[in-house]
Amino acid sequence: MAAGGGILPGRAKTKYLYLLQLMASTMISFIALYTAVFLLMTGIGLLGTYLPLRLTLEGVSAQMVGFVMSAYYLGMIVGAFQCHRLIKSVGHIRAFAAFAALTTAFIMLHGMYMSPLFWGLLRFFCGISTIGLYMVIESWLNECAEPASRGRVLSIYMVMSFLGMGIGQQLLNFGEQQKMQMFYLVGLMVALSLVPVAVTRSIHPQLPKFERFNIVELFRRAPTGMLGCFSSGMLNGAFYSIGPVFCHQIGLSVSELSLVMTVTIIGGLVLQWPVGTLSDRFDRTYMLAFLGLSIAILSIVILLLAEKSYSAFLVLMVVFGGLIFTLYPVSVARAHDVFDADDIVPVSSVLLLFYGIGATIGPVLASTVMASMNSGYGLYAYFSVIAFLYGVVTFYLRHREIITVVSAEDSSEFVIIKNTSPMAAVIDPRIDVGDKVVDDVDGGGDR
Repeated sequence: MAAGGGILPGRAKTKYLYLLQLMASTMISFIALYTAVFLLMTGIGLLGTYLPLRLTLEGVSAQMVGFVMSAYYLGMIVGAFQCHRLIKSVGHIRAFAAFAALTTAFIMLHGMYMSPLFWGLLRFFCGISTIGLYMVIESWLNECAEPASRGRVLSIYMVMSFLGMGIGQQLLNFGEQQKMQMFYLVGLMVALSLVPVAVTRSIHPQLPKFERFNIVELFRRAPTGMLGCFSSGMLNGAFYSIGPVFCHQIGLSVSELSLVMTVTIIGGLVLQWPVGTLSDRFDRTYMLAFLGLSIAILSIVILLLAEKSYSAFLVLMVVFGGLIFTLYPVSVARAHDVFDADDIVPVSSVLLLFYGIGATIGPVLASTVMASMNSGYGLYAYFSVIAFLYGVVTFYLRHREIITVVSAEDSSEFVIIKNTSPMAAVIDPRIDVGDKVVDDVDGGGDR
């Protein structure tokens, strides 16, 4: 018994060391791209929180802040269908340099003139150039990753993205909020992300092929996944855009606000694995309904407790982040349950489109609810209603068997994936070769 007990820890240790070696080798192979991702997301994360805070400090209404911030997601939708043309024309490194320069320029222009209309225009163009950066990195990772290692490559990419976003929130504590320092800091991070890409000796990857998709047919086959991504966009877009406004309105300091944003983002990273494991073991449609209803209930709890206890608010926001940031990958997994592996890329692109539409609407609708309630807590009332409606609709579709029912044993594998660009789909380890990305939308009929 004693001898047997001593063998298992040794085997476990060997397996653990082997996994560490695999992760280390993956990090070394893609260190330039991962460094670029971390720096880029640090800057983008800081900018996304600083802008709504700065607008609020300047006396701009929450509703106008919602319109300004939603322009970013509209730009991302446009960029998702256009940026690949520049990449294909000049190559990855030159395209990355162009997109990084444009993003830096747009960031710096924010500090030249304070106007909601002007900033909204800059946010739109920032959305286009930023998704171009994502497309370069993600298509590059796909080209260089072996099929067997694509899962590890994507996982580390997601971790670096979340960490960059989380750490970026803490940079709010450096510099005065109503001066140019923050724009300098964001521009510095984006500009530095260009360095590891520009000096890398890696191969120049080929851009995946592009093809059309039928959005009506795809929605008909996977409504819960599509609606899940749409709802995720409405929740996440509102959180990133209006969350800082809410924190300011309830009287939190800048350091407290940045900590709230950080723990929420880190919570989204930490809970990816447990939520993903549960979604693999149980009916994924019920899991989505559970996520929606849980977000709704938690939003009400936060609404009641946020002002009473800052510590309790932080703990609740960790769980809140874990729920809203896992809704998208679970929705993607549910959609893939009813499609073949060959359809993953076009399906993922439609899901991203639904997310982008939701994220464009979310900040505007959330800020409108806050204005109508004349209270910052209207944000969590908005979260509660949107999540509750999605949970109820999903449960209804499943209960009435209006949708395709897929058992847990036959469902696709959960994969941690972010709502960045259509190129993220080609890294998906659920497919053997990522060779297709969406080029255009076909509203109906057969191809």
